[in-house]
Amino acid sequence: MRKAFLVILFLKIALISNAQRGYYVKEHRVRLGFRLDPTVSLLVPQESGIDRNAGRLGISFGVMADFLLDEAGHYAFATGLQITTAGSKLKYDAGKGLDDYKANPAEYNIKATYVEVPLALKLKAETAPGMNIFGQFGTYLGFPVRGRADVVSLTQSYDKVNVLRDLQPVNIGLLVGAGVEYPLGENLTGLVGLDYRNGFIDVTRNAKWNDGKVNMNSIALKLGLFF
Repeated sequence: MRKAFLVILFLKIALISNAQRGYYVKEHRVRLGFRLDPTVSLLVPQESGIDRNAGRLGISFGVMADFLLDEAGHYAFATGLQITTAGSKLKYDAGKGLDDYKANPAEYNIKATYVEVPLALKLKAETAPGMNIFGQFGTYLGFPVRGRADVVSLTQSYDKVNVLRDLQPVNIGLLVGAGVEYPLGENLTGLVGLDYRNGFIDVTRNAKWNDGKVNMNSIALKLGLFF
């Protein structure tokens, strides 16, 4: 008798929780998913004496969330949390670069890891049953959590120099993107698109590097799943 009572009580709690969950989702209309994006990043010097020799292939991965702003789901506030690897190869003339290496021209192979939060308005249009095209426009915040540089000059070479403290603690920029969403099942939606980021902030602290303004730009092939 006691076991039957506990089973009935458990079922009631489960039903109430499920009803509350359904109400919450309907009321707040939140979509959650996971993304994995191959990325190409470029450090872009704005002054003479510094040249970019190469960009960097990287990866961006994390969770994404769409907060729907209308009943039809045509408008959403898109955000999330992701880890992004970025960087570039920069060649500095003598007198520029970090103090320990600026006596001679040197090449810096900079590798950085950022925690990023995108903030964008997402607009969607249905092109076929269950299939949508979308565009988004907004900004992002990036916070470096790791920074290393391989430095090669005429007289010395150093690997994995810690430059995290020589990077700006936050990066902000323009975020634009577009893509397609398509159904993969009753509760699963695939996403393919492109994201472009144009950094506004000097990512290398000028007082440390003596290099003026250096922006971080990137383009990513956006691959994701909404659950």
